[in-house]
Amino acid sequence: MKKISSIILFTLLLLAGGNTSAQDPNFQIYLCIGQSNMEGAARAELQDSTVNPRFQVMAAVDCANLGRTKGNWYPAVPPLCRCRTNLGPADYFGRTMVEKLPENVKVGVIVVAVGGCKIELFDKENYQSYTETAPGWMKGMIKEYDGNPYGRLVEIAKLAQKDGVIKGILLHQGESNPNDSLWTRKVKGVYDKLVKDLNLDPKKVPLLAGETVNADQQGICAGMNSIIATLPQTLPNSYVISSAGCADGPDNLHFSAAGYRELGKRYAQKMLELQGVK
Repeated sequence: MKKISSIILFTLLLLAGGNTSAQDPNFQIYLCIGQSNMEGAARAELQDSTVNPRFQVMAAVDCANLGRTKGNWYPAVPPLCRCRTNLGPADYFGRTMVEKLPENVKVGVIVVAVGGCKIELFDKENYQSYTETAPGWMKGMIKEYDGNPYGRLVEIAKLAQKDGVIKGILLHQGESNPNDSLWTRKVKGVYDKLVKDLNLDPKKVPLLAGETVNADQQGICAGMNSIIATLPQTLPNSYVISSAGCADGPDNLHFSAAGYRELGKRYAQKMLELQGVK
């Protein structure tokens, strides 16, 4: 009996060791959330069609047209969000990260975003009441996440944690919360729930929040940037990424492909700075 118990204990230790060794500390994972500017609203161009294999995306939805299955890693060729989204800031965030980090480091992103949504859609406790009032065109996108984008993000992030380490959260949202003085508290609520549900250390997982299209580009939601600027006062370990000079598209709401590339690089520059990488 004692011998059998020893065998069982040894097997459990082996299994535990296997789970630990499966997590690669050199595989950095980033969660990317928000609305249409995080989805990506600019058509990818030829220069965006190839990517360093060290930059990967874990699919958050099944995409037969892309040959992707939810919960698996793929080379991070756009689109990174859903099956028919476009180029966004996560694309050149990841490309810049792998360019500047040592060659033994990989970068992975998980992008869960819904065009036109308020930050309330990512409220773990109250998203259903928001979803019920959402317009029909938005409900279709929400349905791709089984009606719960936050829940899908956590589900996919837990799978990703078996392979690597979550190092940060990228947010681009705010256009649908104009003049919302409670926005910073709502963002903190989303962040706090993610940290708890994924067992993260808030001191080690910064949140980077990008500005909406800047006033220097006649951004129609540029006024929201004054609220976004105050996020670090409410959420420690959060940082605002400037959109000044990032080119926008004809609607003055979304960035152009060039604008997304520049904004993505700025997210990466801040993350690298926080990691002490010159």
